Amino acid sequence: MIKPDRIVTTTCPYCGVGCNLKLHIKDDFIFKVTSPFDSPVNQGNLCVKGRFGYDFIYHPKRVTTPLARRYLLEGKPKPEGREQVFAVSTDGAPIPNSQISNLWDWVETDWETALNITADTLARIYKRDGSDAMAVYCCAKATNEDNYLLQKMWRALFRTNNVDHCTRLCHAGSVVALLQALGTSAMSNTASQVALNDVFIVTGSNTGENHPIIALQMKEAVRQNGAKLIVIDPRRIDLVDFAELWLPLKPGTNVPVFSAMAHVIVKENLINPDFIANRTEGFNEFIESLEKFTPEFAEEISGAPAEDIRKAARMYAKANNAAIYWGMGISQLSHGTASALGLVNLALLTGHIGRDGTGLNPLRGQNNVQGASDMGAMPFFYPGYQRVDNEEHAAKWEKLWNIEPNGLPRKLGLTTTEILSHAHEGGVRALFIMGENPMMSEPNLNETRKHMQELEFLVSQDIFINESGAFADVFLPATPFAEKDGTFSNTDRRVQRVRTAQPPRGDSRPDWKILCDLALRLESRLGVATSHWAYSHPEEILREAATLSKDYAGITYERIDKVGLIYPVPTLDHPGTPTLFKESFPRGKGKFISVDYVPVKEPVDDEYPFILTTGRVLEHWHGGTMTRNSVVDEVYPEARVEIHPADAEMHGIANNMPVHVTSRRGEIVLRATVTEKTTVGVVFIPWHFHEAAANLLTNDALDPQALIPEFKACAVQVFPAREGELANPENVLARGRY
Repeated sequence: MIKPDRIVTTTCPYCGVGCNLKLHIKDDFIFKVTSPFDSPVNQGNLCVKGRFGYDFIYHPKRVTTPLARRYLLEGKPKPEGREQVFAVSTDGAPIPNSQISNLWDWVETDWETALNITADTLARIYKRDGSDAMAVYCCAKATNEDNYLLQKMWRALFRTNNVDHCTRLCHAGSVVALLQALGTSAMSNTASQVALNDVFIVTGSNTGENHPIIALQMKEAVRQNGAKLIVIDPRRIDLVDFAELWLPLKPGTNVPVFSAMAHVIVKENLINPDFIANRTEGFNEFIESLEKFTPEFAEEISGAPAEDIRKAARMYAKANNAAIYWGMGISQLSHGTASALGLVNLALLTGHIGRDGTGLNPLRGQNNVQGASDMGAMPFFYPGYQRVDNEEHAAKWEKLWNIEPNGLPRKLGLTTTEILSHAHEGGVRALFIMGENPMMSEPNLNETRKHMQELEFLVSQDIFINESGAFADVFLPATPFAEKDGTFSNTDRRVQRVRTAQPPRGDSRPDWKILCDLALRLESRLGVATSHWAYSHPEEILREAATLSKDYAGITYERIDKVGLIYPVPTLDHPGTPTLFKESFPRGKGKFISVDYVPVKEPVDDEYPFILTTGRVLEHWHGGTMTRNSVVDEVYPEARVEIHPADAEMHGIANNMPVHVTSRRGEIVLRATVTEKTTVGVVFIPWHFHEAAANLLTNDALDPQALIPEFKACAVQVFPAREGELANPENVLARGRY
């Protein structure tokens, strides 16, 4: 039995649960991962990714030396024909182009050269084209400190709010809805409070695979505590086996179902009149909007039985403590904001918010998507959700960052979904990507590819050259979670430590150090002197962010050394706030907001008879940059499309058969899994696999309020393929292995 030299406690780098890990280390090598049983987050439990998915940090494809394209190092003009460089053969190797490939070759270089090239080029483009030409993707996998620095750099040095990250592609609809109705956007309670529920709703969330440790707590609440679970989802997820009631609605029909539940609660006088009178506004106008949303109307549109809708409404309204937990099946729609507002209205009607064991709880997808948002990695907000177009807010940050009055822009920036569509002459010319992968995460990837090629200068700061990094001009090798210090903020709003367990491999550097070195060079080239960039430790960065962010004001590394703190933590002696809204909402009173049913942008028809919905599987995570380079890839090594047995029989499809899936935007080939986990007329594809990228198919129609794409519903066709078509080069996105 191997005895470790040391054991380092840290936080998992995968989903938003934020499980505590114990890294067992021998000779600067992590050989085992366990979890402390006294962890308030996961009580010693870990999923397959948390326990075994750490080995990506040792993968031979990891980049640990700065890279630049040969044309930059030789001082030559940027070559044409870029798209040809990124074609790949069936085995993933590059298809050479003898005329231009030599100039596009990656060349290893030193940090001084890579950072100078990056600073010189960014400064040149900014001086030539101004702030609108500059954009940055922050990173929900990076620490709070990393994200704070990156958004600060773009705002303070390039004077632009073209700052965003993947929250635009996951919970933007939830964020907008909660801000409108309540005045804040995070979970109102903690996941562990499901133990206090006597009824809870899970909707638009395959919790067992996306947040497996939270799902364990939900199952425990049912089995041990007698809680009643209502699942509202198009797929028969594993939680259905624990549910009192399952409403199998069609993708994109959330609003009629939630509004019909509200209709029942009002008509049967199951409302909480005291809560409505004392803590809400807009009730009378709202109930007028419910008239048409009868359960029968909702059944006609959604397929969910009217009587089950009534049962769900009664169960939720009559409970002593009821809560709602939801995922991206609510937000990733062209009416995602309306879907989330439908849930908010249910909580306000019944008063199931502002108490322990109740609440509105969007389950955040990535390990630090909550923290990245808190740190201002969005085009509309400084850290602490302070509007960039608010004069008072902007003036505060100008003072902190030593910027002249009116130096920061008051104009709202471009969102993630807008940045690449503005990549053209006269638009965005330079893009800096830290850890994100738009060439896997954006919808309609064929269009995304065109935009990536139109950028003048792209910098990728990451640990692997993924599908997006393959388009970069400069690659800056960062360190993963086990090789740096910082903090993550989980879906509970719990801020927790991330600790260095081993030295950076090769010549890689922590993100915050790379950004500080780059910022100093940029200041010199731009002739400005903003707030200092000579931080000695990430804690200094967090304390600077907390200067103007009252939610983090009382958080220090010492205070979160053991178990973390749940913000808001307004003072250094404050214990944290697991339950929000006990006395009031940030906007004062909660607001009922009427919503109407708007169909998905692309309904099925004879040519495309299936609805495609996408998501994650237990073994993988997002674009696959980490899990596809881990041992867990061997457990789920290829893309699959789930299809119902009735649909499979009708279309001549057998289990494990290769099939074409086509939409109006693209086509992929992958194997079929014939299963009753999906419903008739609905197919499901996970989006982790570059070989059969689901987002080649998805619709880039946007929610007009949240600007989030409609990942969860588009029309597709499915038909048999030949075995040899599985490795069709057209279905392989560039991996950038070269």
